[in-house]
Amino acid sequence: MAATTILDRTQPIAFPHSIHAGVDQIDCQYCHFSAERSVDAGIPPVSTCMGCHTVIGGSEEAQQAEIQKVRDYWTAQEPIPWVRIYKVADHVHFPHMRHIAANVDCATCHGEVKEMEVIEAVNQPLTMGWCVSCHVEQDVRRDCTVCHY
Repeated sequence: MAATTILDRTQPIAFPHSIHAGVDQIDCQYCHFSAERSVDAGIPPVSTCMGCHTVIGGSEEAQQAEIQKVRDYWTAQEPIPWVRIYKVADHVHFPHMRHIAANVDCATCHGEVKEMEVIEAVNQPLTMGWCVSCHVEQDVRRDCTVCHY
């Protein structure tokens, strides 16, 4: 059974990772800053978006409309209700910070996000077997209590 379940991945704001992570080469951790110190990579707060979009308004009308949505959430002091794409089983904790510290590329699990116009879960099943096979291949620890606690 796959650990990832996505019912509806429609996001409240179009967020082209292909532009942000691809063309603009913004590092994943700029937006997902908790990944290096937390189990959860986190969904970025509006303040992270506003770090750039106070001055960057988009060059096309469609971009401007989406960026205006970001600004509207900021003005209303409301979080953007992003839809989580990846979710592991409730009894599992994926230690992002350990993988970041080991220089594991985000694409290893999340695919080539920098090429995705619309973010999507890739073929990786995110099951225990899939994770363990990577640990065996990389010859790294396989301590059950790291993910199961």
